[in-house]
Parts: sequence; structure tokens; C-alpha cells
Amino acid sequence: MGLLRSYVSGGWRTPSGEGAPLHDAATGEEVARISSEGIDMGAALEYGRRVGGPALRELTFHQRASLLKALASHLREHRDELYALSARTGATLGDSKFDVDGGIGVLFAYASKGRRELPNDTIHVEGAVEPLSKGGTFVGQHIATPLRGVAVQINAFNFPVWGPLEKLAPAFVAGVPSLIKPASQTAYLTEKLVELIVESGLLPEGSVQLVCGGAGDLLDHVGPQDLVSFTGSASTAQRLRAHPAIVRHSVRFNAEADSLNCSILGPDATPGTAEFDLFVKQLVTEMTVKAGQKCTAIRRALVPAERMDDVAQAVSERLARVTVGNPASEDVRMGALASLEQREEVRRSLKALLDAGSIVFGDPERVDVVDADAERGAFVSPVLLRADDPNRAEPHEVEAFGPVSTLLPYTSTGQAVELAARGQGSLAGSVVTGDADFARDVVLGLAPWHGRLLVLDADDAKESTGHGSPLPALVHGGPGRAGGGEEMGGIHGVLHHLQRTAVQASPKVLGAVTGRWVPGAPRNTGDVHPFRKSLAQLRVGDTVVAGPRRVTEEDVAHFAEFTGDTFYAHTDEEAAKANPLFGGIVAHGYLVVSFAAGLFVSPEPGPVLANYGLENLRFLTPVKPGDELTVTLTAKQITLRENADYGEVRWDTDVTNADGESVAKYDVLTLVAKEATR
Repeated sequence: MGLLRSYVSGGWRTPSGEGAPLHDAATGEEVARISSEGIDMGAALEYGRRVGGPALRELTFHQRASLLKALASHLREHRDELYALSARTGATLGDSKFDVDGGIGVLFAYASKGRRELPNDTIHVEGAVEPLSKGGTFVGQHIATPLRGVAVQINAFNFPVWGPLEKLAPAFVAGVPSLIKPASQTAYLTEKLVELIVESGLLPEGSVQLVCGGAGDLLDHVGPQDLVSFTGSASTAQRLRAHPAIVRHSVRFNAEADSLNCSILGPDATPGTAEFDLFVKQLVTEMTVKAGQKCTAIRRALVPAERMDDVAQAVSERLARVTVGNPASEDVRMGALASLEQREEVRRSLKALLDAGSIVFGDPERVDVVDADAERGAFVSPVLLRADDPNRAEPHEVEAFGPVSTLLPYTSTGQAVELAARGQGSLAGSVVTGDADFARDVVLGLAPWHGRLLVLDADDAKESTGHGSPLPALVHGGPGRAGGGEEMGGIHGVLHHLQRTAVQASPKVLGAVTGRWVPGAPRNTGDVHPFRKSLAQLRVGDTVVAGPRRVTEEDVAHFAEFTGDTFYAHTDEEAAKANPLFGGIVAHGYLVVSFAAGLFVSPEPGPVLANYGLENLRFLTPVKPGDELTVTLTAKQITLRENADYGEVRWDTDVTNADGESVAKYDVLTLVAKEATR
């Protein structure tokens, strides 16, 4: 492959100099050379801010989400190319799918969530309008807008595809360009990924850049609108977090670092139970997938003291069936570590762990391999350790970043929680038990120390994604030693790239800023009913006022008989009078809503295609027979759908009585044609 290229400032750049060699993890052969010499880091960041940012911010959340979906589909068509190159990192085909398909899945997930949960707009409005004065002329609301910088991502070697994509997805939906700096060991796979992205032509220029090689002075050039996201060791995270430019500009810094994740076997999970088998299977899987090179892998297996021998035997028997060797071989279950240097690091960590325990299975210095040279390739045996004294410091402080896990005994729920907490913060933990009460106690005890917790039992086992699988909809990150940061987490991950601003203004101005009608802002009442207007004609603030309609005793009685809702407040005068909230017969709330619909509807066929729901419905004042109802319906928010001939309209609905009191408030949601229909 020669020298790896970087993609910066709108083009591919081949570095000067020879570069450092990168080797095939299984064969030891040179794969490529890497260097960032000659790359102008400051210019790359400025290009992202000047070119990528404005191009992305011109698009709405929905448009960006649609581009992300198209990119995911494009990458899925080229998975085989990524799989083939992934094998050179030491990954089996299963490992490669975990990395490649997992990353593509994140793109699909964010594309879906962006369209479903964010507006088809360039700003995101958060929460309700806050009244700031008695008269209603001064109000406030939070808005979130894209930062004007670049999301700099510094990634680890173990997930050269998923790592970049899980950071790219929320940043892109937010409207912030990314600069990807992969770890050197596996950068050739990330280079291929970015090559596929660039060749697709789907994303705006400047929205994605790549720097292969050392970071150089990259962080010297970050500014107050930039973000930095790091995955790697806790020590490196501390050093980067303290970088003068990051401190000086209060740059948003997210870290996913070392994590001594645990899995706890419940006391109820005895040999022969489904949960015991699930625990053993999960532990072996976490030890061997990606050769244990996962930030979420189980490093500490906490089991009831009386089950130590049972678990040790069952895990050993299962590990004995794991074949290690060339990942290209169909018979191989576990491939190589990413590099010979990584193998030596695992061996050094194992020596420290052995001070606190003994080996149950495996040999750190020797392993039988299939179709490969055990010394030229970065192969190591899965190693299961046992530490009968769970209070020793080493298992709770030393992480061997490979196929290594330590069995630790506990004698009570409290001790299990205490031992788990000694990891000082973890990305992921799991509890394997069929006892819901035990699970609750452990989850509540572990929650402050963990970013994610899986409770595995016979009920969810068939559909569970497992201990070590981050999910785009849920936060991936953890407190303390795990970095204190968060990645993904659904729309939460998008909001990380937005600036939240409180806007204080009059209702009219706030409505103009947010693109939504705000109570107190002007209404537009005209000769044409708003339901007769297509989206091309409808405007926020268009209003119809309809009524009044008198509610009679016969109406209430008929509604009770017709619907079967004979609650005493609608049918029993004596009981209704005794209720201090009513003081007599009152109309059903849903009768009020039905009458309101009858008042504001324009019944002829037209642009309004369907009513698809109500939101935020509240009944505020009881309606009694004889009351007269008036409804005011105002177009509150208009959302176009990108790939449909209709959009969504949210209508503010206020039903009042003859005294002007609101008896019900809610939002009506309709689908409306973009253009007028005949």
C-alpha cells in the first residue's frame, strides 16, 4: 500500500519522508507506512470551519440524516473490501463484521433518529416556552444550534471502522464537520473507509477529513468552537484534556478510556440453570471477540465464592475449544492482537495480575496457532485468571487489553457492588441472574460507577446484543477511570455538538427565531380556513376560531351510553356533587375534544390528509351542562418531509368556555399535502 495518505483541505495528501512501517498482525508482513509529515494541521481545521461547516449548516437535520442513510447504504455495498483489509489487523471475519457492520449500523441508526426525533430545520428547539412576566409579553426558550468548529476525533486501534463512524454520525447530523485521526496500527483500514466516503460524493466537501500518522501540533490549533473526542488510555486522556489550547478555550472534550468492566453472576445461577450457561458463554465471547481488544470486554468476573470452581471449570472447557490463528482461516475462532507491541503490553500486564492470582487456563508465553507463525504474528492464548482474595488491588487497577479475564469471589450483594466499584468507573457492566430483586439491588448499586448496565437472563437472552455491544440509541461512555465522557446516546450525542442558548424575547420575536408559533404572538385569521391551505400556502400563525357550541345534559348522557364511559362524575348527580373538583355532573373530557374537532374541522376533501394524533392534552376546567365551548386552532409548527409529497403540521388547540377560561389545551397533529390538490 505504500505511504498512507491523508485527506485534508479538499484533497489527498501523501506525506513526505519514508514513514514508519505497519505490519500485518497475523503474518508480520509490512502492510503500509505511515507519517503525517508535511500536513498543515491548522489549515485542515480552518478548512473544516470555513468550507465544511457552512455547507453542513445550510442543510436541515432531516437532510443531513438522509445523506447519512445514503452513505450507510454505499458503505454496505463495499463491506467486502473493508472485511478483506480488516483481516490484516488480526480480526476474524466475525470480528470484522462486528467492526464494519457495527459502524454502518450506527449511521443507519442516526439517520433514522435524526428524521424521527429532530425537526426538519437548522435549529433545535428544546423544552416548552418559559413565561418570564405576568403579562405574557416577555418569554424565553432554549434553542440549540451547531457549533462553528470541527469535531476532532482521535481514535483507538481496536475499531478502525466503528470508532470513526460512531463519532462521525452524531456530529454530521448536528451539522459539524469531522477530522478523523486514527491510531497508527490499523490506520490503513480507516484510510480505506474515508476513501470510500470521499469517492461516494455524497457528503458536502469539508465535512470529513483524515489525518494518518502522528497528531503533531493538531491540538495547538483547536479553538472555542471545536470539539475533541478521544478513545484510548486513561493516561493519554489526562494528558490531552490538560492540553493548553483545550484548557484555554474550554474546548468540549470527550474521552472513552480504560475500563475494568465487570460481569456479576447471581447467587441463583447455579450449574444447570440458563443463567449459569449464559454467564459462561458471555465471558468466553467477551474474552475472544477481537482477541479481547474491546474497551467494553469483561476484565473482572465476579461470582459467588461457592461457585468459583464451577465457573472456572466451565469457562476453561469452553476456552479449550477456541482455535487461535490466521484470521483468514475458516477454522479460526480468535485472531491476533493488533501488533507485536500490543502482545508485549498484554504480557507485561499479565505479570502484574499474576501477583494477585493464578492462571486457570492458557499460557501467556505460548499458544498453538492454525495456519500462522506464532512468533511472527501477534498471537496470544486466552488467559483466565483466578484471584481468591478479591481485595487485592491488581485486578481492580491493571487492565490487560487482550483475551484476559480474572475470576473474583464475592459473599454478599454488598460486597459484589463494592468490588465492582473498585474499578473506579467503567463503560459497561453486566449482571446475569434470574432474580429480579438481586438485579435491582446490583443495578442501583453499580449505576453511579457505570455508563451502561446489562441485565441478562433467560427472558432477554435470545434478543440481547450482549455485554460488549455499544448501541447507538444508548450512551457509550462511563464515569471516572472510563473517561467521564459519553458517545452516541441517541439524540443526546447530537446535542453534544450543539450550543444551547436561552433566548429571551417577546412572543412575536421568539416565534420568528424558532419558526414556531408562540402563545401571545400574532395570529393570522383570514377568509380561508387553514385546512383549505396546502403547505405551500399555510403559514405559522394561521388560525381559525370556531364556536360556540352549548353542551347539554343530553349530550353528556348520550356520550356516556354510546362510549360505555359511565364514570360517576358524568352519570351520578349526587356523587358528582360530593366531589369537590366537580360539584355536579360534568362533561367527559373526550366529549370536549370531540366537540372541538367538530367545530374546527373543514370536512371537504382537501390538503389535510389525516389526523395522526394528539399530544400534551390537558383538561384544565370542568365543563358542565349549559357551558358554551369555543375552540381556537393555530398552526404552530410546519415540518416538511424530504421524500414525500406531504408534511406535518402541529396545531395549537385551545378550548375555552364562555368566560374565556381554557377548559382543554393540546396539540393536534395532521399530515398535509405540500401542494394544493384538486
